[in-house]
Amino acid sequence: MSRQNKDNKVDDFRLDLVDNRTHKQLWGMRFSRIGFILSVVAATVFIIILFYTLFAFTPLRKTIPGYPDESSKKAAIQNAIRVDSLEKIISRWELYSENLRRVINGEEPLQIDSIIRSGETAYTKTREELHRRDSMLRERVMTEEQFELNSRGLRDLPIEGIHFFTPLKGVISQSYDPAIHPFIDITAPANSVVSAVLDGSVISAGWSDDAGYTICIQHDNDIVSIYKHNNKLLKETGEKVTAGTPVAIIGGTGNLSTGDHLHFELWYKGNPIDPTKYINF
Repeated sequence: MSRQNKDNKVDDFRLDLVDNRTHKQLWGMRFSRIGFILSVVAATVFIIILFYTLFAFTPLRKTIPGYPDESSKKAAIQNAIRVDSLEKIISRWELYSENLRRVINGEEPLQIDSIIRSGETAYTKTREELHRRDSMLRERVMTEEQFELNSRGLRDLPIEGIHFFTPLKGVISQSYDPAIHPFIDITAPANSVVSAVLDGSVISAGWSDDAGYTICIQHDNDIVSIYKHNNKLLKETGEKVTAGTPVAIIGGTGNLSTGDHLHFELWYKGNPIDPTKYINF
């Protein structure tokens, strides 16, 4: 019985295409079981390769949901450029804040220009370190303000870090010369107001035959400003002034004056300096 079942096993198949009316064979194919399986696998692989080629190397890939198009690629490139620019800006601001902290503490500032030109990041701190330093600075400032310990006169700030108020808006008629003219002359309309360049105390206010009405102001960090040839003085010796406070009226008094102008001198640590390097007139 088992022998008969083995002989009835079918291994070959035939697929025919026949005309229904005439029963004429139009097409026929013979195949085995293994051949049929291999044919199906080969056809499946071919179809997969065909679809992959179509969607990978033709514009049909844009029909896939979520596939980035040209505008998305351009936006991604632009965003990457913006991120890089923002990182550079943040790095520069970190350098600026570090220099500001060093100036406040009287330390030597970093050379920002050379660092930027070299493309190096000499100051890199973690966010935690930056927040810690910022919190310490805020706490220190609040403590000084609370107990009035922030005596700015004791801070030896470099003159490059000081913001000067413009004493008089006008035209510089004679510029600074360290040898023969260690000061500047500024011409302006009559009755123009002369202002103090920084907070300070009036150490001299009066008349001299050569300079006319003159006022001298002592500022912090060994800075002295002198205003000559005024028509009228608005402050007296010993008075406190703040930056921008009117101290005189422009004039042409004194034997050395040839017309209405302000003779302005700026002294730092006992030496005359060029005011135009630190003040915009």
